[in-house]
Amino acid sequence: MSDTTLTTERPIAEPKLAATVLLLRDGVAGPEVFMVVRHGDIAFAGGALVFPGGRLDPADRVLAEAHGLEGDAGALRFAALRETFEESAILLTREAAPADVALRRGWQSAVCAETIGFGTLLAEQGLSPAPEALVHFAHWITPPSRPKRFDTHFFLAVAPAAQEAAHDGGEAVDSLWISPRVALTEADAGRHKLVVATRLNLMRLARFDSVAAILAHAAATPVVTIRPRSTETPEGRLMHFPIEAGYGLETYLSNDPAAM
Repeated sequence: MSDTTLTTERPIAEPKLAATVLLLRDGVAGPEVFMVVRHGDIAFAGGALVFPGGRLDPADRVLAEAHGLEGDAGALRFAALRETFEESAILLTREAAPADVALRRGWQSAVCAETIGFGTLLAEQGLSPAPEALVHFAHWITPPSRPKRFDTHFFLAVAPAAQEAAHDGGEAVDSLWISPRVALTEADAGRHKLVVATRLNLMRLARFDSVAAILAHAAATPVVTIRPRSTETPEGRLMHFPIEAGYGLETYLSNDPAAM
């Protein structure tokens, strides 16, 4: 069945707004991106290697408006800042956040457990969120044929050198800094599970040899909404993309899980 063929047995799910962050740093062999391994029992992309991210919360809108950013665009940036902290313990703030990873992990646990709000934590610690640290990179909307749908905006961010990253130990059971090229090679060897949107974004990053080159590419490339269309073939799922989106391809033959 193609993604354009809809069943009459259930209504089309409304896509939920979500934000995903590709945290970057320069490694010895080129750019690296921070990724987490999702808990295997999670329904969406369980066990997969993914970038930090998640759905927009109402509190993200409140915090964005308190800092002068209105509408979905502003709220998504604050969702991205919060999700980055919840899943990597990295704070993207205007002031230097504490380098002590144990301290930040304690804050991370409290925010994830909802014993304190992200905005309240920042205010109590005298830290200002830095939505300007995020570079809009991509926009994917899950096809209508999927029972769970997300309207996901992907952002790039350079990780602060003084902050060590750490996963939350709940939704994410492991984490690593990895070269996009190595991530793709290891996925092909069966050592990691990728969903198709993650793979395509890794492929896009892998074309460049430095974080600066990735950021320059993003600055020069308009964000084009991707609504993946696909057709099942004997070889796999043939997917179609707008060439203007910056992925350097119009079709891709995928055998990854169709989570996006």
